[in-house]
Amino acid sequence: MSLEQQIRWGIIGPGTIARTFAEGIAHSTTGKLVAIASRNPDKPGLGDGFPGARIVKGYEALLADKDIDAVYVATPHIGHAEWAIKAIRAGKHVLIEKPMALSAFDADVIFHEAKKAGVFVGEAYMYRFHPQTARIAELVREGTIGEVRIIRSSFGFDMGSFRPEHRLFANDMAGGGILDVGGYPVSMVRMLAGAAEGKSFAEPVTVSGVAHLGQSGVDEWASAVLKFESGIIAEVSCSIMAQQDNTLRIIGSKGRIEVKDFWYASGRQGGVGRIDIIKGNERQTIEMEEKRYLYSFEVDAVGEAIRAGRTEFVFPGMNREDALGNLRVLDRWRASVGLAYGVETAAKRVTNIAGEVVRPGNSIPKRKIPGLEKPVSAAALGFEFFPNFAAASLTLDAFYEAGGNVFDTAYIYAGGKTESIFGDWHTSRKVPREEIVLIGKGAHSPLCYPDVIARHLDQSLERLKTDYVDVYFMHRDNPDIPVGEFVDAMDAEVRRGRIRGIFGGSNWTRERMDEAVDYAAKNGKTAPAALSNNFSLAEMLDPIWAGCVAASDDAWKEWLNARQIPNFAWSSQGRGFFTERAGRDKRDDEEIVRVWYSERNFERRDRAIELAKKRGCSPIHIALAYVITQPFPVVPLIGPRTVAELEDSLSALRVKLSDEEVRWLEG
Repeated sequence: MSLEQQIRWGIIGPGTIARTFAEGIAHSTTGKLVAIASRNPDKPGLGDGFPGARIVKGYEALLADKDIDAVYVATPHIGHAEWAIKAIRAGKHVLIEKPMALSAFDADVIFHEAKKAGVFVGEAYMYRFHPQTARIAELVREGTIGEVRIIRSSFGFDMGSFRPEHRLFANDMAGGGILDVGGYPVSMVRMLAGAAEGKSFAEPVTVSGVAHLGQSGVDEWASAVLKFESGIIAEVSCSIMAQQDNTLRIIGSKGRIEVKDFWYASGRQGGVGRIDIIKGNERQTIEMEEKRYLYSFEVDAVGEAIRAGRTEFVFPGMNREDALGNLRVLDRWRASVGLAYGVETAAKRVTNIAGEVVRPGNSIPKRKIPGLEKPVSAAALGFEFFPNFAAASLTLDAFYEAGGNVFDTAYIYAGGKTESIFGDWHTSRKVPREEIVLIGKGAHSPLCYPDVIARHLDQSLERLKTDYVDVYFMHRDNPDIPVGEFVDAMDAEVRRGRIRGIFGGSNWTRERMDEAVDYAAKNGKTAPAALSNNFSLAEMLDPIWAGCVAASDDAWKEWLNARQIPNFAWSSQGRGFFTERAGRDKRDDEEIVRVWYSERNFERRDRAIELAKKRGCSPIHIALAYVITQPFPVVPLIGPRTVAELEDSLSALRVKLSDEEVRWLEG
């Protein structure tokens, strides 16, 4: 695309904000509005706010239009992620009206999709591009009011009365103030806290919120306090049922700055904005006259980014890191006040983030594991890190759609939340139970006793919404208990049909496993036939958690190879040891240093780095490929925090190592 070529815009969702954005396109230097999409194209007066634009029936038709370069997504909040991703997959550049998505987890997927497609994506905070905003930040950086101590900002209005038909009062439409307008003050205080430190933005170390949740369950007025590492404290508030003064106040050691309606700047169609600087009894007013339309700055920022081949904004626009940070604050604000939307629950979110039915894929290879009738994907997914169903479902969907069918759960993870999330996921997606290989674990210390197993499994199966697991592990061992008592307890669950595959020990020693197998053979019991210990190219020096057992040394490999017992290996990529987080000169991560730092491990890491350069991949891919290339069955348990991390890990499954390379890596 040439630097002079106009960006041809299409708009999805022709509401009030879309008409305002269309004004910005009309008064921009880079853009031209070509078409708007509506599901009701015959609505009287629809085209009045979009002069010269074609009206297209249906959003899909607009995305298929070859005359459209960029799409502005202005649907209600709950449609932002779906239509942004569909537009990206159609090869369009995308600007999404704030909030970009309902959560930072959803937004991260959008950015990942845009990166893969090589198209621009951004969140529409139009005030960030206005000269007045740049001047406010400049005053802070210059120390005009000394050291910034407190920032106060609000965006609130009064709808007058409860209106159940309006989207702002609809919980299933993600209504309320925090998502609709709370992002404005949050984005401003983060930017100003960053400006005080000479950065584009800063992230708060704590977020504490309060809110009044109305009869429909949305926040009708809410406030939060953000504390930054620099010591700056920010107070933000928003409302849909309270008329606030909507004044930005930046309070420093030598005075304060006040700006009324900062997001409005000099006005929608231009005008004069005012920045007041107050020091004692003295007041200085800086007038910012601007003839350009407010939204035209945003349109041109997108246009310039597209022309330059960029896939995200540069400052003062909110790039990926900035946009995700802003949404994380909103996520924490919502969590602190107990604000959840029905549309984020399993009952409502029954499709993937792109609004599609979740179907199994086949890109992940599968293998046979002794004792299991079902073929097993080459990696198993762990997901105990996610705060709720909506966040976890993104990765669960992506793993299953890639062909993954092994899921790792445990009674103890997140107090049972992980099991409940999985139960909600496979039932809401209508995933056939016979396609899933489900791992359960119970009897974690200090409750590591044989009589606990049945009770834990009772509750686990209820949470998992199934009547059996395929693989079950004692989550820890208790050497003070005769091993036969554990075998008896597990055998009883096999006979009851609640374990329909294999069971074994997680963090068990070779000696206890051998003893258990011998006991089973002598007493006509089902023998343990699986292990879940750490296995990695980097050998664990010190247990990550109490009672952990690593199976990475030569003696363990000889034992595993002789018995061909499958190891469902946790921390198979060394928990960051093979990434840039680790290094001989990097010692800020206490766990990595304590668990993995040894000269032998660094030598293996160096070889992984060398081999990765030859293979055109990353060292962490080599580390995972090493695990799955063993001559005995190993199923690595991966725990990606994002869909991008998941896809990156799965790409390692395509790396095939020779026996010679494996031996060379080991040294």
